[in-house]
Amino acid sequence: MIKLLDATQWRAWHGDEFPHDCWRVEGDELHAIAGTRRIDLISLERYHEFVLRLEFALPMGGNSGLICRVEEEAELSWHSGPEMQLLDDEGHPDGREPTTRNGALYGLLKPELETPIVPELFAEAALSVRGAEVEHWLAGRCVLRYSLDDPALRERITSSKFSSYPRFARAAKGHVVLQHHGEAARFRRLSIETPD
Repeated sequence: MIKLLDATQWRAWHGDEFPHDCWRVEGDELHAIAGTRRIDLISLERYHEFVLRLEFALPMGGNSGLICRVEEEAELSWHSGPEMQLLDDEGHPDGREPTTRNGALYGLLKPELETPIVPELFAEAALSVRGAEVEHWLAGRCVLRYSLDDPALRERITSSKFSSYPRFARAAKGHVVLQHHGEAARFRRLSIETPD
């Protein structure tokens, strides 16, 4: 089943309503507003297996992310769910570190393929989660594939900044999050495909 994710399918992290003070809706686009509260958008529904597809655009030096299987008991979304990094590698300092480049599993695994963006232009992205198997897609190419229960990845998590969050990447089902990192970010043509 494929479902379109318009503004009615999202709300503020730890909130009940869409956060219009820090996100703007323009047609089918969702815009994180630079310089406002850094409030992520969280999906109304929780998902186990899915493919999230969208297009995103970032300004020069822009930074955002797609976070999956998030449990809202966490203080911040990235304390709970693994993040597919979305980044202007050329314009942002994180672009100098392989595990925080565009398409990376943030802070943990570098993308296998480099995918630079053109600032302000929309680019395709997809996040596929099936059981423990996760794929990051950019510009129609799978740039990273990993298993959340891989012992090597679990060991890497224990020696990372995520080690302080015992539930990190543990949930079998959770929300999807569009990250507000303080900079502008635009998302459009969002859909989610589920088995049922």
